[in-house]
Amino acid sequence: MKFSAFRRADGSVGIRNKILIVAVDECCDGIARQIAKESEHTVVLTNWLTCMLGGNEETYRQLIAVSENPNVAGVIVIAMGCGSIEPEQIQAAIAHTKKPCKTYTSDKLGGTRATIEAGKQSVREIESYIATLEKTECMISDLVIGIKCGGSDTLSGITANPCVGKAIDRLIDLGATCIGGELFELLGCEEILAGRAVSQAVADKIVTLIENEERRWSVPGVDIETMSIGNCVGGLTTIEEKSLGALYKMGSKPIQDVLQINKDFIDKPTEKGFYLSEATMLCGGAGVNYASHGAHIILWTTAAAGFNNAVVPVIRVSGNKKLLNADIDVDASGMIDGSSGVEAISEIIIEKVLAVAAGELTSIEGLGDSTMTLYQKEQRVETLLNLQCVK
Repeated sequence: MKFSAFRRADGSVGIRNKILIVAVDECCDGIARQIAKESEHTVVLTNWLTCMLGGNEETYRQLIAVSENPNVAGVIVIAMGCGSIEPEQIQAAIAHTKKPCKTYTSDKLGGTRATIEAGKQSVREIESYIATLEKTECMISDLVIGIKCGGSDTLSGITANPCVGKAIDRLIDLGATCIGGELFELLGCEEILAGRAVSQAVADKIVTLIENEERRWSVPGVDIETMSIGNCVGGLTTIEEKSLGALYKMGSKPIQDVLQINKDFIDKPTEKGFYLSEATMLCGGAGVNYASHGAHIILWTTAAAGFNNAVVPVIRVSGNKKLLNADIDVDASGMIDGSSGVEAISEIIIEKVLAVAAGELTSIEGLGDSTMTLYQKEQRVETLLNLQCVK
């Protein structure tokens, strides 16, 4: 299967031409957002956590990885000038992509107004560059697709999730790469997933990383809500019950590896097929995690809540007829009333993937984008729990 998209200078394929404005510290977020007003193509990615690099390497690596995402046509990196992260560090790290990248430090330029004007000029220059780009024929094997759920209810596991699972099996057969995340929401499924691993090493990694995620969210004496009110009102009773429904959106293909996101590295797919990943269960953070893995599109199953990421378009699939609204891209409720089946709905999902890859907007793309949330694992907790990445 083929579609038309933009072949980047490094050989990758982009389905959107976003101008990413990276604020390496929260103090210059306002500057970034003023610059962003210059174009509808802009996306702001702000490091809200700190202006310090030491101990926050996972965030720093995500700033770089999102900048590398092929849906980003050009990058502007700005800083106040008193923090530990210099814009030029990110510029150097993404030089291999050959995409336009400008850097500005407010203190060096003479303040806020000067930085905003310089940034706006760069936006105009990158827009002129984008105007020269032409679409070319691309193959479905060029696509990387993230798999996520949110606002799940009792219908998710028997409607949207199996339809997406069937669709990604077919997409992989056609040559695409698909990535499932939310390891915490796969509790109780370790044995099933390990049985799909391409090797014992990958099987062991699946079990270890799911266990790590459970320990992060289950520190004794610190109660954290991991089942949302929406999940419970929707009829789900435990995280394990939710997991068994969520498992169906992972299809049935062999698991090539588990892609990690940590202070030392961020993995990206090295060959075609299906992967698990450490993409968080938190929706906004997951959008950035999938962008970091190089995803072009996210398939998001839901009980009809809306979510969109500004860099990686989100295709929403829901099977809850009572809650369906204009935010939903694919209606899977035919699974319940008998008017349609998993095969037919999965084909609709594949058609939607190809249409969005070719430039068609999703139902709320550009309207309801979530914040580009940078989520990172708390390094002090990691050390206290003695959790290690798996090589």
